[in-house]
Parts: sequence; structure tokens; C-alpha cells
Amino acid sequence: MTFLTIGHRGVMGVEPENTLRSYLRAERSGMDVIALDLRLSKDGTLVALHDPEVGRTTDGSGAVADLTLAELRELDAGQGERVPVFEEVLDAVRSPLQVSVRDRAAVGVLAELLLRRDLTGRVEVASPDAALLAETARLVPGVRTALRADSPGGEVIARALDAGAATLSVDVRRLTLEAVEEAHAAGLRIVGEEVDTLDLLRLARALGLDGAVTGFPEVRSTGRFTA
Repeated sequence: MTFLTIGHRGVMGVEPENTLRSYLRAERSGMDVIALDLRLSKDGTLVALHDPEVGRTTDGSGAVADLTLAELRELDAGQGERVPVFEEVLDAVRSPLQVSVRDRAAVGVLAELLLRRDLTGRVEVASPDAALLAETARLVPGVRTALRADSPGGEVIARALDAGAATLSVDVRRLTLEAVEEAHAAGLRIVGEEVDTLDLLRLARALGLDGAVTGFPEVRSTGRFTA
């Protein structure tokens, strides 16, 4: 079974999160997939930011939705990096991408882009909102989706299946062998989030997970070995 390592917002443990610098380092480190977050600017451009507000990750303030792309581009996102436009990320790295969306307004813009650039083979869409994933699948036939959940269990598995998701993504510390086996029996892949130490990598492998989301290149460097 292939075990995937997914770079969390690039490699956010060592680089400014959700920046081109972070994504490029994730790719150089050999991450199998790069995970990033998308939000819409005031003027309708998809940009890579996790929070609804810019204050935590940039030197600015205010809501992403209240700032134009030009205003967002003036912000320092860490070490002189600028807030990336999603299409810039697509052009800067060649790796498969997992994009997390939480805003219904962003789905239509993302769907148009996925169709226009024929990205269904490269981009997986993740969200904690099962209805949002179902809408994405309706707009983009064949797109792969992943449900992000606080905890595993039958109800979460049912939501994932109803939404047409192929993958469940859960904090590795909340997972049990029974929950992983239940997801696999339902035909779902299951990935552990926050796998930021070698001990947690060992746990992910012992549980039989299909992959691990990590912010550290060091986890990837040992990821091909059975811990």
C-alpha cells in the first residue's frame, strides 16, 4: 500500500505557511502532495490563506473577504513572501495539490478554474463541509474530494460517502485501529493530520493509515521506511 506524505500548507513547520517559499520547499523535500487553503479576495480572486482574517499570518489586519487582491498583495506573509494567488501556485510547483475550502462562494470560482485548466487529475478538494464537497462534485464531474473531520466514526463515514468523498482526513491522535478499519471497510482512504513528529509517524503507520499530513520535511525523509 502506498503511504502518502502531504505537506501541510507547504512545510509550515519550517517556512511561512501558505507561501510559494513553503510550497517550493515542500516539493524539493519530496512531499507526495502539497496541501493549501483557499479563500476569496473582495474582488473574487482565489488566494492561499487559511484564516478568515489576515492578522495571524501577515503584517496586515482585517478579513480576507474585505480586502482586494491588490491590498492582499501588499502584505508580508513572512520572510518577505506575498500572499499567493492560487494560479501562481499551480504554475510554481508541479506536485499534486490538495486544496481546502470552507466558503461556498469560493466553490464556483474554484470549479471554473478546475474545468478551465483541466485539473481534476492534479487537484483534490478538501473541506469539513460535506455539502460543499457534494456541490464541488456536481460542478466538476470526476473531481476527487476529502472530508476533514474532528473525529472518526460511522456518522462521519456516512457523511463522506453521501458527499462522494474518497478520503477522510482526521487528527492522527483521535484515530483508533477500529476507526481506520471501519473507514477502509467502507471503501474510504483515511489520512492522519498533524503528524509532526516521528512518534506520530510511527502511530500513523501502526494504524494502517493511507497517508500523513505534516508540516516538517524531516517526517517525509523517513516516510518511506516502516517505523
